[in-house]
Amino acid sequence: MNTTMPQDPHFNKQYQKHLKCLKLGGLQPKTIDAYARAIRRIGNYFDCRIDNLSSDQLLDYFTELLDTHSWCAVKLDLYGLKFFYSEVLRKPWENIPLIKPPKTSRIPDILSVEQAGQLFAATRILSYKVFFFTCYSMGLRLGEGIRLTVGDIDAGNMRVHIRDAKGNKDRLVPLPDKTMQVLREFWSVHKHPRFLFPSRKRGLKNVHLVDLPLDRGGIQTAMHSVVQHLGIKKNLMPLPAPQLCHSHAGGRSRSA
Repeated sequence: MNTTMPQDPHFNKQYQKHLKCLKLGGLQPKTIDAYARAIRRIGNYFDCRIDNLSSDQLLDYFTELLDTHSWCAVKLDLYGLKFFYSEVLRKPWENIPLIKPPKTSRIPDILSVEQAGQLFAATRILSYKVFFFTCYSMGLRLGEGIRLTVGDIDAGNMRVHIRDAKGNKDRLVPLPDKTMQVLREFWSVHKHPRFLFPSRKRGLKNVHLVDLPLDRGGIQTAMHSVVQHLGIKKNLMPLPAPQLCHSHAGGRSRSA
C-alpha cells in the first residue's frame, strides 16, 4: 500500500496537525514515524476521505493490509488512526473488536559466556568492542547503549542511569566493576565531553569534532559481520550482568 504524501489540501492540513499533536504527545520518534506513516497510507487508500470511516471500511482496509504486511503494521496503523480521530478530529473512536493479533510466546536466544567472549574478541574496532561488552554486561537495548552519556555514569554508587527506556521510563542499572574499568579505559582514548560512544565519523583522535553518538546502522552491520564470521546461529539478546563480569573486553583492540 502507498505511503507517499497524498496531494490533497484538506488532508495535508489535517496531516500537519497530526504531526504537531504527535510531537506534543511525548511519543518516541519511532512511534511518531509509524503513526504518521499510518495516516499517509490510510489517506491514500481512501482517497484522502478519512474523516468518517465506517467499521466496514476499516475492516476492509485492515484485512487487505494484513495480506501484505505484518500484524505489527496492522497494530501501528490502528493505533495511528485512533490517535488521529481522538486528537486531530476530536471524534469518538469506535474500537474494532475483530482486530486482535495472535498471541505469541517466544523465548529469546541467549549467548553463552563462551560465545560472548568470542564475540568481544572477534570485534576488531575498539568502539564496537566496548559497546557490545557494555550492552551485554548490563543488559541494555541497542538504543539505550547508544544514548549513554558521561553524566549517566554514577561511579560512586556503581550504577548507570538509563534514560528514555522502553515506555519513556528511566531506570537504574548496576554497573559491574569490569564494565566500569573498560569504560574508563575507552573514555581515556576519546575523552568526548558528552557521549560515552561518540560517532566514529572523524575517528577517535578527532572525536571532539563530532556531536553525535555511534550510528545504529554501523553497530548492526558490525554485529552481523562478527556473528557471521563466528558462525553463531542466534538472534543476540542481552545477558544478565553477573554472567559477563569476568569476560574480557578490555585491551586496546585495533580501531578504525
